[in-house]
Amino acid sequence: MTPDLRIAIIVNPELALGALANTASAISVGIGAKMPEFGNRQLSDTKGRAIDISSNHPVPMLQADEAKLTELLLKATANAEGAVVPFPRFARSLHAYRDYEARFPEKDLSVEPLDGLGLAGPAKWVRSLTGSLKLLR
Repeated sequence: MTPDLRIAIIVNPELALGALANTASAISVGIGAKMPEFGNRQLSDTKGRAIDISSNHPVPMLQADEAKLTELLLKATANAEGAVVPFPRFARSLHAYRDYEARFPEKDLSVEPLDGLGLAGPAKWVRSLTGSLKLLR
């Protein structure tokens, strides 16, 4: 485990439960792909059954409204020191990644509503962006 790394997933608490879960899971996949050091290990139990770990760091679920999510995204991308994984609301209406990829260049994330945002990287950087946010309850 690398102690100087941190993860945070921030979601809009106004989302319906299914949309909230989908947002958090999609962001988690993006973080894992960008920074496999947060997982990418196997452990075996006493009977030799190997499993892939979920995460080797805590993954706090924080909350922020749309305006705060946009503010965090803009700050994070201005000085990115790690993974910045947004979930823009328009993505929810698309069911094929290639459609998302095709439409994304037409979008301005400073005005697109966000349902969530994932940050992962140096603990100091992540904390500087998320330190004032509340846990999702």
